[in-house]
Amino acid sequence: MPLDNNAASGQEASSKVPLEMLYKWEQERPNEPYLSQPVDGGMKTYTWAETADAVRRAANRLKQMDFPAGSRIAILSKNCAEWFIADLAIMMAGHVSVPIFSTAGTGTIQYVLEHSEAKLIFIGKLDDTETQVAAIPDSVKKVAFPYDGIPGDMTWQEFIDIEPMQENPVPSLDDTMTIIYTSGSTGQPKGVLHKFRSISWSAENCLNSLKVNDDDRILSYLPLAHITERVLVENASFYSACRVSFVESLDTFVRDVCNTRPTLFISVPRLWTKFQMGVLAKMPQKKLDLMLKIPILGSMVAKKIRIGLGLNDARLCASGSAPIPPATIHWFSKLGINISEGWGMTENCALGTRSVPFRKDKVGCIGKAYDGVHVRISDEGEIQVKGPCNMHEYYLDPEKTAEVFTEDGYLRTGDKGVMDEEGYVRITGRLKEIFKTAKGKYITPAPIEAKIMENNFVEQCCVTGVNLPQPIALLVLSEDARALPKEEVEASLLETLNKVNGELESHQRLDRLIVMQEEWSIENELLTPTLKVKRHVLEERFADVIAAKYKDKVVWHQS
Repeated sequence: MPLDNNAASGQEASSKVPLEMLYKWEQERPNEPYLSQPVDGGMKTYTWAETADAVRRAANRLKQMDFPAGSRIAILSKNCAEWFIADLAIMMAGHVSVPIFSTAGTGTIQYVLEHSEAKLIFIGKLDDTETQVAAIPDSVKKVAFPYDGIPGDMTWQEFIDIEPMQENPVPSLDDTMTIIYTSGSTGQPKGVLHKFRSISWSAENCLNSLKVNDDDRILSYLPLAHITERVLVENASFYSACRVSFVESLDTFVRDVCNTRPTLFISVPRLWTKFQMGVLAKMPQKKLDLMLKIPILGSMVAKKIRIGLGLNDARLCASGSAPIPPATIHWFSKLGINISEGWGMTENCALGTRSVPFRKDKVGCIGKAYDGVHVRISDEGEIQVKGPCNMHEYYLDPEKTAEVFTEDGYLRTGDKGVMDEEGYVRITGRLKEIFKTAKGKYITPAPIEAKIMENNFVEQCCVTGVNLPQPIALLVLSEDARALPKEEVEASLLETLNKVNGELESHQRLDRLIVMQEEWSIENELLTPTLKVKRHVLEERFADVIAAKYKDKVVWHQS
């Protein structure tokens, strides 16, 4: 029988949708600041009343365009205040939002717009504006957010230059709120359809577990097209009335974090590593270790580093999207920054598990189930989830919808894991990523990759080796490692290889490490927009490299 953690409390879905919370704060705290948007070095702040006014104007414009009720309206933009406003306006006008990753390639943009039959798209800041906008069909009307260089059929100012809607429409909990397309790590994106019921329940329910309230300050910078930022930041802010700030650009990121001084800070492993490397670039590890051991001075040094990162006020720091090496968590913990891991999927509103409060003895776990959510381990070792957070369906794909749910209503996550007696879950790999070597032995790559990633010289890692006698690992070096002498880096990698192999069973031991010259990125289609490695693309593109014969244990691949 499957293992069940009995975490669910049988709570019902929230009785209020996000628009009702907007109406509430519009009346109760009209002059309190809500959204802070840096523009050209200055700051544009929206109060709750100003936010509601802009939402009402945008919603009225959408109504005037006379689209059929429930039409799909897309948003293609980096995070900004207008993203929140457009999202609420789409709800108010009775339509369905379709967010698209701001890093999406032309094929993805075309696919999502065509599959969803979007009628209109809001466009904001992008990295490759000309190419990405060219992918939008002429049949889709384009509205440009108020930033330089964004083309559109109508500017944002023109769009909201209309009388505000006076009514306070309230969608049913059973109305479709949004279709979120998955990042496509295993093929074409799937449209995950969430009704107001699942999003509202998840956004409101997470407040209790994460202790979010109106005193909190959050920086919204991870993609709003991703479920974590959408539920745990944007929609959670509707229910908590906390303040939300944005980033002007990549160049101003550190400035904007320091200006916000977030009390809640959610990030991804890659950025935590970059923070770590930034600190070590100013203070070598040996010197840092020595200073942290000295009473009083150590606490002063740690505080100075936290202030420099903008995280001195952060009472909760979190990491998700991909596994973060335990060594990285322990490193930050010495500075007074405790990183809690969380886990979830687009299909369950990112409300799977959370490691709050932080516990050192549970580092390496993804935490335990949120209140009201059932998590169990199936007989096959798969993590399965059931609760009001689960999606309604895959849009226009009843076959895949049927496949992803068990007969008793649990979501099949595809992640393998184990659960301890306290209900804490540890991921041991992805079911689809398990592969067989030429010896007929099965390899689960994720735990091996996590061990290799404990070497700070390694920024990206993929263990592979279908039909090879032994598995191998493809690596991308960190920026700092690429600047060091090759001999020094190779010695470190060889030491890591020997250490990791010493902890593995014979059939799991890595035959070699291959250092790749090209960084894996969203742009070269080797990473998803949520920075997960597209394993199948990597294995196809570098099939010759993987299959080649080598005599060295550390191989330097040349493109």
